[in-house]
Amino acid sequence: MNELTLADIALQFASGALTSERLTQFYLDRIGALDHRGPNLRAVLEINPRALAVAVELDRERTASGPRGPLHGVPVLIKDNVETADRMMTTAGSLALDGWYAPEDAPLVARLRRAGAVILGKTNLSEWANFRSTHSSSGWSGRGGQTRNPYAPNRSPSGSSSGSAVAVSADLCAIAVGTETDGSIVSPASINGIVGLKPTVGLISRRGIVPISHSQDTAGPLARTVRDAAVLLGVMTGLDPADAASVAAGDRSQDYVRHLNPDGLRGARVGVARRFFADNAPLDRFLDGCVATLKGAGAIVVDPADLPQTDFGPAEQQVLLYEFKADLNAYLARLPAGMPVHTLAELIRFNDAHAATELPLFDQELLRQADAKGGLDEAAYRDARAACLSATRSGGIDAVLAEHHLDAIVALTAGPAWLIDPINGDSDSGGCSSPAAVAGYPHITVPAGLHRGLPVGLSFFGTAFSEPTLLKLASGFEHVARGRPVPAL
Repeated sequence: MNELTLADIALQFASGALTSERLTQFYLDRIGALDHRGPNLRAVLEINPRALAVAVELDRERTASGPRGPLHGVPVLIKDNVETADRMMTTAGSLALDGWYAPEDAPLVARLRRAGAVILGKTNLSEWANFRSTHSSSGWSGRGGQTRNPYAPNRSPSGSSSGSAVAVSADLCAIAVGTETDGSIVSPASINGIVGLKPTVGLISRRGIVPISHSQDTAGPLARTVRDAAVLLGVMTGLDPADAASVAAGDRSQDYVRHLNPDGLRGARVGVARRFFADNAPLDRFLDGCVATLKGAGAIVVDPADLPQTDFGPAEQQVLLYEFKADLNAYLARLPAGMPVHTLAELIRFNDAHAATELPLFDQELLRQADAKGGLDEAAYRDARAACLSATRSGGIDAVLAEHHLDAIVALTAGPAWLIDPINGDSDSGGCSSPAAVAGYPHITVPAGLHRGLPVGLSFFGTAFSEPTLLKLASGFEHVARGRPVPAL
């Protein structure tokens, strides 16, 4: 039952060849064999103790009244910074939140349950979604240890949605939910050879997600095919009156699958952003192969179509530090009185007091820098956010799209996975995630093949709420590309 798509699962459910109970048990067995033993991927932190019981209930419902939809009875894994109202914790990978059981589902989880999904468990991640240290090892958390890449267990899974991406890649679930502030969906998707989609901020409710930045945070789907990502996106999308970004976006619920087209590149205008890997000749040649594939599928390619600016480091970092302090303090203040942390300052003290388990590999300098910031009314924050918006929207993505009359911009998502280095931290070769992340715009990555034996993805990103266009282009590329290489587990 490896590599089953949602369409495969639906057909087997309908024919009676497979039940949700059997499929759930298959994934539980595979988690036991590959995640907790064998290559010890460490992608899954916790199993839902009711997963099998829920699967049995959904099988009975299917027999009695038919399926609710394409996710009926399908096991889904959830990143451990998304709240679930069951006997699973929500910790963001931190031992400081050990014992935190959310009283209600995050809206996106509630939508998954209503669609009939089986919430299988919680996945490991880069602790605090990789906003703790400048020398972190992606995929490491105090609670879960180091997640490993299924293509080469000594190499990084990237992050911060490490466990979700690895679980999908290694067939530990059908589909998974990740979150992104900047690169945390698309980078691990690319490096683990799967599809990842970071939606426009506000398309999916942010409520019930441990935050970094209210201006950049969003959940999104991780899947083995573009179609499965589109199905999951459609289920998670919906208006949340309690989330300001969702209210600003409006109700954009729709069936995203209808936008898929195996011939979706024909006649499309795409611009190639070369600058991200201009100094890396092997990856630039790999991009040449992707461009040839785009042209062969009928796309009109503008090459190059570079963004005026690709690195927003100082301004973006200012925004993230300010927003992390404000947003995390608001989140932690909700926790029950018995929890050890209710502020960022208390979290820093907790980590210092538990250094043997929380700080054995790298420090928490980003937490300290954030705690030293003032409020969101300070000019330094407002100016940095204004600079970010100008550089990535009107002076960035939107400007390039308009200048060349493009449907989307394409680039390599990231380089191949680097060796895990617990001493020095990550040594990645860069990526293209920042413009869309800072702008709050959508971004999808699709497997483009192997580079020196390791997966690399091709990205499509565009203006706000252009998910239908990006899905059409991505499905067209998927149809003609070299495809997803299955890890040899």
